Amino acid sequence: MSLRSDNLWLAGLCGARMGAAMMFMAYPAVLPIVVREWGLSGTAAGSISSAFHICTAISLAVVSALIDRVGARTVFLWASFASAAVSLFLPVLIDGYFSALMLFSLVAIALAGTYTPGIVLLAERFPVARRGWAIGWFLAAASSGYALALVLAGLVISIVGWRGALFTLALGPVTCAALAIPVLRGTPRKPATSVTRWSLWDILIRNRAAQLMVAGYTFHAWELLGMWAWTPAFLTVVLGTYGLDLSRSAGIGANLTALFHVMGIIAASAGGWLSDRWGRTAIIIGMMVLSTACSFTFGWLLTAPLMLVVVVGLVYGFSALGDSPVYSAGITEVVEPSHLGSVLAVRSLLGFGAGAVAALAFGAVLDFTASGPDPASGIWGWAYSVLGIGGLLGICSMYWLRALPEGRQLAGGKG
Repeated sequence: MSLRSDNLWLAGLCGARMGAAMMFMAYPAVLPIVVREWGLSGTAAGSISSAFHICTAISLAVVSALIDRVGARTVFLWASFASAAVSLFLPVLIDGYFSALMLFSLVAIALAGTYTPGIVLLAERFPVARRGWAIGWFLAAASSGYALALVLAGLVISIVGWRGALFTLALGPVTCAALAIPVLRGTPRKPATSVTRWSLWDILIRNRAAQLMVAGYTFHAWELLGMWAWTPAFLTVVLGTYGLDLSRSAGIGANLTALFHVMGIIAASAGGWLSDRWGRTAIIIGMMVLSTACSFTFGWLLTAPLMLVVVVGLVYGFSALGDSPVYSAGITEVVEPSHLGSVLAVRSLLGFGAGAVAALAFGAVLDFTASGPDPASGIWGWAYSVLGIGGLLGICSMYWLRALPEGRQLAGGKG
């Protein structure tokens, strides 16, 4: 394949991923509104985010394992079609806590098939020397989708309400399905392999580098997904201290959160590229040190000047996502290609499962520290600090990996 052909193919795949990613921000974007409208506690509100991440984890485990059997191309295509259909039905059928719990879970199941299959497609097409760069752009495209979703939701909510915002965001997966067909046409089908539960266990138990990559990603997901779930609501509360009404605060809060995701776009593309040159573990550790510091700081800024909140949030958005492509590139180097889908299944199950628990724990801390029935009155600093624990453990995992021979061989010997 020519360099130009590879770059055009990558652009098309990134466009599809960007469209699908818009629905990942659907619930966080409307959360400040529906918490009040449905009378949800912090734990109940967090449980919808948790269900979303749990279903994402389970679905990722299934689709990642399917990759080794039917190929990443087939899984990505079918997931794109399913995502479009479910997303369009969501704003029509949702009417309260239980319907939200079920429908957002279905959205999560469908969307999962546009993530790990995309990473495998990139690993199959790009050599190690350019793989971090390519995966970085793929994850940057997802951040673009998150940012676009929050901007659109912030604009639409104040005009036609949260249902209109959900329908607008549903157009993202429709775009993904439309792009996936021409982009993946002609992509070769990977021959099926056979990986049993016991052989997968044997692969992981003997591969310490893969274990530490999976562990690091799990702690990274705890911090990142917990932050993504609750930051629009936190910013809504911050803006409320300036006397803005709920609808206006939620709209502006979504737009400010979109700025944080814009930083994620820069971080994902830069993080992958830098890891190709400076080493995987060095970039991961640097990013996690920054994000952990932000986790232990951000929530305590509730009454701080808005500009300080935004600046710390921008650093938070940059550092919390900057190591994502590095984990994905690193796992492709420490696992045999024939077993990559199955190992990614385990990684996804643990990572998104951790994110699910983090979102629930965050809401529970708000409930525990609240001065009344409204979870927004809880102590946000303690809630965000719970996320920082994951960052600390992730840093420890990467220092351990860095000490192993396999860790020093990553990125062509850069570590």
